[in-house]
This record gives sequence, structure tokens and C-alpha cells, in this order.
Amino acid sequence: MQNYRRLLFDWLPWLVLAAVVFIPALRVPVVSTLQRGLLVTGLMQPTLPTVSTPAPAVATATAAAYPDVPLLTLDGQPTNLQALRGKTVFFNIWATWCPPCVAELPGIQALYEKVDKQKVAFVLVSFDRNPKKAQAFIRRKGYTVPVFFPAAPLPPAFDSQAIPTTLIIGPDGRIITRHEGMADYDSPKVKAYLEGLAQP
Repeated sequence: MQNYRRLLFDWLPWLVLAAVVFIPALRVPVVSTLQRGLLVTGLMQPTLPTVSTPAPAVATATAAAYPDVPLLTLDGQPTNLQALRGKTVFFNIWATWCPPCVAELPGIQALYEKVDKQKVAFVLVSFDRNPKKAQAFIRRKGYTVPVFFPAAPLPPAFDSQAIPTTLIIGPDGRIITRHEGMADYDSPKVKAYLEGLAQP
């Protein structure tokens, strides 16, 4: 009896896994959970409000109260999100230890290469505990999209319980769009949206 019980406990996790994999009815809620979390099986399309209609702001920042977000460049130089006032900002929170973050970076890099830099700025904030690891990763991959490290805790409106998280910030500092999870940003629609938000 004891051997039978031990055998059952040894095989039970494998039986549950097999049931989830091979029985479609059991697989649906698992996929839904993964899509809402970090381990997405495919790149999702971000939901963007139309530029022609005012988007509801998540933050209450105005041009006079632009968000104060102290940052450090890859080379350790201090800067602040406020230096980008007047531009649309693509603000992405990521880390090298996060597979979905790494998976969406090529698309972000491709988008960065196509947008009008006079209108749109990119701020990729690494949550790596060791900045040298992120530096080495970016240089090894040949990415040119600007990467920063937080010099202080992010403001509540910018903080997220999941990464990657992407915020689109208007020229006045309002958070217009927020997407938690991985997405494919390399599209003409996203490019037009970012440039359309910028001040003429």
C-alpha cells in the first residue's frame, strides 16, 4: 500500500501536466492566465487609443508638473524624464532575466530605428540589480535604443507589478497608454500613433 501511494505521488504531477497539454478544455484557462502574466506564448498587439480623440490620462501631470523620474544612463550619467518634455515618450520597463522582455526588444529596437527622433523619445528602464549585466547584454545584441536605470523608486503612476510594462507618455507628461506584458510594437500603426501624439 505504501509503495502504491509513493508511486501515485511520483506520477501525479506528470499526469496533471499531460492532462493540461492533451485535453483542450483544460488548456484554455492556462493560456488565458499566461496571456495576462509574463510568459506569453506569442507577441500580443498593444491596444492604442486613436490620436484624433483625447485619450484619458492615467497621471494628472501637466506641463508645469511634468513627472520627476530620476534616471541613470548606461554609462552612469544622471538624467531625468523631464529632459524629454515636449516629446512623446515610449517608456518600457524590462530586465535581462525576464524572457518576455528580451523577446520584445528586437521589435522595440526596430520601431526606434523608424520613428522621427525629433518627435519621439525612447526610455527603456532596466530593473536588473546588476547594471553591468544589462550593459553587457545591450552591447552584445547591438541595440541602440536608449537604456537607463532607475536612480530612485519610480513614481506610483509608473510602477508596475509585471514586466515588461510599456507606457506611452504624451508631450505634457500625461500617461496616455499603458500595456502590461509582451507586445509587438514594430508596426506602422504604432509608429504613426507615437508621432501623431507629438507636438507639431
